[in-house]
Amino acid sequence: MENEQRAPIGRPRGFDAEEALEQAMRVFWEQGYEGASLTELTSAMGITRTSMYAAFGNKEDLFRKALERYAEGPASYVARALREPTARQVATAILCGSVRATTLPDCPTGCLGVQAALAAGSPGRTTRDALIAWRNDGATQLGDRFRRAVDEGDLPPDADPAALARYLMAVSNGIAVQAAGGATREGLQRVADMALLNWPPA
Repeated sequence: MENEQRAPIGRPRGFDAEEALEQAMRVFWEQGYEGASLTELTSAMGITRTSMYAAFGNKEDLFRKALERYAEGPASYVARALREPTARQVATAILCGSVRATTLPDCPTGCLGVQAALAAGSPGRTTRDALIAWRNDGATQLGDRFRRAVDEGDLPPDADPAALARYLMAVSNGIAVQAAGGATREGLQRVADMALLNWPPA
């Protein structure tokens, strides 16, 4: 039948770009950027390399899209935490969210943003720099939120918003590394609770 519509060469019928990106995100999350081979990625996505390049660009482009999906999905607790009414509630939501996100059932353990950068050498420098920028942006947003808390009297006048943001990021990233190493959700929650004991009073 001459008028029959054909799927683009290399792209299977019923190709679901969102599902393919979800699978790519999981591979990067588990393997890291350099550890995720194109063969593993395309196999998990259920498409050919030609289709991957056509739909998502090269591996670096695909990773950036996967990181965006991660930020909007498993790591969306960060954006929600910034909307909490007090600085302590923001900190609690960040650390507890980190514990949950890094120990999700049926998902890789740890954090994609941390895992992907741990073994990034020269070939992955651009991606590593993108991850550094991603994490720095998170720290900046936290610092801005805590600066507002100081202005509102929710944090003491001598509180250091930038240092508090870095403190939370350091604990959160440490939770991610521990989770990837097999630490339990219960154990990591105790770490989060201990970290919050050092939070400055209003």
